[in-house]
Amino acid sequence: MTMVVAVMALSASAQVYVGGGFGVASTSVDGGDDVTTYKFVPEIGYSFDKDWAVGVAFGWEGANKGAKTVSVNPYVRWTFARFNMVNVFVDGGVEYDHLYGKGADTDAFAFGLKPGVAVNLNDKLSFVAHVGFLGYEHAKNNNNDVKTDSWGLDLDGRNITFGLYYNF
Repeated sequence: MTMVVAVMALSASAQVYVGGGFGVASTSVDGGDDVTTYKFVPEIGYSFDKDWAVGVAFGWEGANKGAKTVSVNPYVRWTFARFNMVNVFVDGGVEYDHLYGKGADTDAFAFGLKPGVAVNLNDKLSFVAHVGFLGYEHAKNNNNDVKTDSWGLDLDGRNITFGLYYNF
C-alpha cells in the first residue's frame, strides 16, 4: 500500500513525454543507382520536475543500398533556463550504435553533453532541437579490429537534430 501511495505521489508531480524524429531522403547519382536513406528515432522520457528529466531514444537508420544502424541513447536532461515558451537544456547521455549489413560490422559508443532548446507550442506539444555535442566517442570495426577514439566539441550547422514531443 505504501508503494502505491509513493508511486501516485511521484506521478502527480511528474510528466511523461513521447516523441522523436524521423527523416527520409532520395539521392540521384549520375550513372549510378538512386539511393533512399531513412531514419526513425522514437523517444520516451519522464520529467521529475520543471528542471530534471530522464529519457531514452532508440534509433534505426539505413539506406536501400547500404548498411543499417541501430542505436540506443539513455540520457538525463537538465533544463537551466526558461523564457516564456522556450526552455534551454542540456542532455548528458551515453549512446551505443551498431552498424551492420553490406559487409559492415561496427560498434560505437559515445558519452557527453548535447545542448538543446524546446519551444513549447502549447501544454502538450513541444518542438525540440539539439545542437552539437561535447564529449568522447569510440568506434571499433569488428571486421578488421580498427579502433578510433576522439574527444571534442562539435557545434557546426551539420550537427542539428529536430524532434516533436507530446507531453502527457
